[in-house]
Amino acid sequence: MSQPPRGRVLPPDDDWQTLAVDETSLSWRRGSDIRVFAAAGYALVLQVAHPTVGAGVSQLSQYREDPIGRFQRTSDFTNQIIYGGPEGAARMGKAVRDLHKHVKGVRDDGERYHALEPEAYAWVHATGAEAIVKGHSHYGIPFSASEREDFWDEWRRIGRFLGIRWRDLPETWAGFEAYRDEMLVGRLEHTVCLDEVWESMENPILPRRVRELPGPGPELLRRLVVRGTRLHTVGLMSPRLRAHLGFSWSRAQEAEFQLNGALARAATPVMPEALRCTGPGYAERRADAIAAGRTASLETSPHLVASA
Repeated sequence: MSQPPRGRVLPPDDDWQTLAVDETSLSWRRGSDIRVFAAAGYALVLQVAHPTVGAGVSQLSQYREDPIGRFQRTSDFTNQIIYGGPEGAARMGKAVRDLHKHVKGVRDDGERYHALEPEAYAWVHATGAEAIVKGHSHYGIPFSASEREDFWDEWRRIGRFLGIRWRDLPETWAGFEAYRDEMLVGRLEHTVCLDEVWESMENPILPRRVRELPGPGPELLRRLVVRGTRLHTVGLMSPRLRAHLGFSWSRAQEAEFQLNGALARAATPVMPEALRCTGPGYAERRADAIAAGRTASLETSPHLVASA
């Protein structure tokens, strides 16, 4: 097991302004497009397939008992890091790191783990970038080569607020792709948590006000959520990753997946700006609760980019 880094890893106050993103950044403008939320399951699978992350989520997370509440807390974290300005990002980054200091235990393979192991901690952050770029490629506004480089540079800066050191992630997008591919086949595995997460996707818990609606509506909605989650999660995987983790995929599923993506991309010209960039509105609605500290809890991870 690698050990959590010692000494100061959070950025000094003087660096906050240069590290924070603003409304001109790709992270701000493209990071909360509602269509990219379809990549949430894909990001979550990448995360929990890492032995350390999977152990921590399986043993300490409440995603099974309270998936809606967990989604709320995760959204608070991610939106504050991107849309909370330099001070908001710094406060939230410190809170996240403090929460994870005590997350440790024993993995499925018997090895001890700590949530702040640099490899695992950085990997979870990196999967956020992968989900946004890949999500936009299929559902939204594909990034150009130069935009991918700029976005990755911003994402590494955001990671500094979380205590992810410069050396923990590659400097370029090409470097990230090589690192990602190496992790996919050399580090990720079919963990116990992966089965648990997949089971939770197969049995989603809808909001109470939806569950209590009369008639067949709630059950129909549940089935649609299950079908969509399966399709988007496995569809975004490469064939190599599907085979490595043991997911099946048919030609019919591929055809449906491609059709859904084409329809989502075609909607871009008519989508309201509030849906193409949901983060600022969300941050404004949750500002008072976040300021009062009604967000953080031990089981919450800021990097499970929109996992429900």
